[in-house]
Amino acid sequence: MRVAVIGTNYLGAAHAAGMAEFGHEVIGVDVDPTRVATLNAGRSTIFEEGLEPLLERHTSSGRLRFTTDYTEIADWAEVHFVCVGTPQSDTGAADLSQVRAAVETLGPLLTRPTVIAGKSTVPVGTAPQLQARFDELAPGAGVEVVWNPEFLRESHAVADTLRPDRIVIGTRSPDALATMRAVYAMPISENVPFVACDLATAELIKVAANAFLATKISFINAMAQMCQAAGGDVTLLADAIGYDKRIGREFLNAGLGFGGGCLPKDIAALSARANELGVTVLSELIGAVQDINADQRREIADLAIEALGGDATGRRVGVLGAAFKPGTDDTRNSPALTVATMLADAGASVRVFDPQASVVEVPGVEAAATVEECFDNSDVMLHLTEWPLFRQLDPAAFVTRVANPLLIDGRLKLDADLWRAAGWTVVQPGRAVRDERP
Repeated sequence: MRVAVIGTNYLGAAHAAGMAEFGHEVIGVDVDPTRVATLNAGRSTIFEEGLEPLLERHTSSGRLRFTTDYTEIADWAEVHFVCVGTPQSDTGAADLSQVRAAVETLGPLLTRPTVIAGKSTVPVGTAPQLQARFDELAPGAGVEVVWNPEFLRESHAVADTLRPDRIVIGTRSPDALATMRAVYAMPISENVPFVACDLATAELIKVAANAFLATKISFINAMAQMCQAAGGDVTLLADAIGYDKRIGREFLNAGLGFGGGCLPKDIAALSARANELGVTVLSELIGAVQDINADQRREIADLAIEALGGDATGRRVGVLGAAFKPGTDDTRNSPALTVATMLADAGASVRVFDPQASVVEVPGVEAAATVEECFDNSDVMLHLTEWPLFRQLDPAAFVTRVANPLLIDGRLKLDADLWRAAGWTVVQPGRAVRDERP
């Protein structure tokens, strides 16, 4: 089939490459000519495992190309995927300006039947509005809007595109549903669950999933604070309750909480829409989740300041990690950088090392060129993004580089016993029992 992908950043680039891998002819369109040129050269504009080889393979074969010109995709594509950003506005609601701009640009160019498949995360009720606008812009063309939410995890975008754990299609049109089944024929043939539903349910599924995951993360972080206060071990607690099949162990890792470009803004948008619809119980629940998440970052910063004797002024702090999670260079809403900024604001001299992410635009925070430089003469080290590289460090090799061998493991992923044996004092929030050991 002929498939167009509108928007080619994190979601769009992976989706376009995935559609080509499924055997379709694909054109990606983007307003950024620099990004388009880079993608046409088979190179990725982001760090995402496996994406660049996929782009290179299919741009070389001619199955995939990119353009800034909507006229090249309008009546060419049988399906147009909308993959543009929906960032958080000042009110917390989703900013749909990029979605609406795509509709206003594409709509007048359409003259034949086509399916518009929304993948961007939008407030419930958006799809019917877009359908009405396409009916105005392309009367009689036979445009059908469906909603096909994305469930990509950054650092796993390629795998999640090629081997999704479910495919959701919201539509009112049997013909459009048949078209989408044809688009996803390959994963459907591999028994990937296929959920056909109404538009509202499809729009809600993505934000419901994110809200549930955010709630689970905030719950275990609240329990980490309880364990710290009572003298317990949150990791053992999570292991034990995770054996309960009704709960499960995934997303029960205590630490700094969630961040990134999706979870925080998606749950904020869901809360805003819930308030608009009068479902205040949901917005109140999300508000509590957000408060716990913010508190967890402050907890780590306060632990560092406490470890420095209550005053961070002029002290040297090394931070391991800048990306919001390992496997990506994305620093949007990064818990690690939030903590680093808090410490810089408290007067500390903060250096951050990350193997992929840049920190050049973070006020008061200096980028370390190497992990060794990050340790040099530090009064306290903070482990805030769980890159495998940091778990592979030899603590004995670094104990003499620092002014004070004190480590705060904000992600609870390092081998505390190994670091202690090398002469480090290790603090793991929520593991007060372990912290008391000599």
